[in-house]
Amino acid sequence: MSSHCRVGRRRSFSIAPESVAAVLALALLAPWQQARSDERSGQEVVEKVCAACHASGAQGAPKIGDHEAWAKRAALGLSSLTQHALEGIRKMPAHGGNPNISDLEISRAITYMVNSSGGHWIEPKSRAELLAERSGEQVVQLQCAKCHQAGVGGAPKIGDHAAWAPRLTKGLDILVRTAINGHGGMPSRGGMADLTDAEIRNAIVYMFNPDSARLRTAAPAHAPMHDPNRATVDGMEILLGVQSAEALRTLPKGSPERGMHGGLPAGAGIYHVNVSLLDAATQAPIGDALVEVRVEALGMGGETKKLEPMKIGGAVSYGNFFDMEIKGPYWVIVRVQKSGSSRWVEARFRH
Repeated sequence: MSSHCRVGRRRSFSIAPESVAAVLALALLAPWQQARSDERSGQEVVEKVCAACHASGAQGAPKIGDHEAWAKRAALGLSSLTQHALEGIRKMPAHGGNPNISDLEISRAITYMVNSSGGHWIEPKSRAELLAERSGEQVVQLQCAKCHQAGVGGAPKIGDHAAWAPRLTKGLDILVRTAINGHGGMPSRGGMADLTDAEIRNAIVYMFNPDSARLRTAAPAHAPMHDPNRATVDGMEILLGVQSAEALRTLPKGSPERGMHGGLPAGAGIYHVNVSLLDAATQAPIGDALVEVRVEALGMGGETKKLEPMKIGGAVSYGNFFDMEIKGPYWVIVRVQKSGSSRWVEARFRH
């Protein structure tokens, strides 16, 4: 990021707790996206996609049937493993390298591989089953109260409206994303890797107002998982992947990823931002668009770059390297101009 970025000056303000509560109620009562009816089983996804690496253990992938390797990963929980696969981790690209795989299909594939390696998980039939979520009160008593009960390290205390209200002025979704990424002395997902996004949301609502259980129960009993790295705009699906240059440096010499954009840049805090485009109706890849991305830390400056067309392993996408040395969260703003069009469309992601 530019050394000339300046943090904005804080302004004092007040907000009525009842106003924040109303915003929370509307957010919790919002409609949720439904699962597609054509989604495949875990075995189908593994055979068509995941087995390319996981059948043999290629590129360091945990081999199907390796009880020890999968037991360590299973301990993280299905939600956490699914999120890793959606975002990409180590040598595995986002969505396992296939942007057509949905979040539910990824969860099913993970369940199948865990069960084929000594596990006894139940494959989710729908997103509702995938997120059999705990209540806000349960999550708070289990984990959050360790700091938020007494205000350890400046954590806003449970039920302290004056402390929570300023944090909610930018919206519940931004506060949830901050909790997912970790902030200040709080680790990612509050130190519990298996907490789902919906459970974190429930916990925040509960801590703002411990009497808010009525807001939670008014929402659907099980909220389907939302893929934070996928957006549909103007008949086009935009998929985002972000991976550190440090992780890419661990790939074998000669790997196409190491030669992207003239080679991996030196230095810490460098990340590769990758964007895949699909026709929303046909799921056909779009490889002739103009794509630019702005990456900015929340409340600070950022940089904008054009993404270069890429083709690795038969997959068409766009990418470039960005300086992201400041601890997030970040806004990643993707702008796309389709071939033959003079209009730019935009999608915003929090990373």
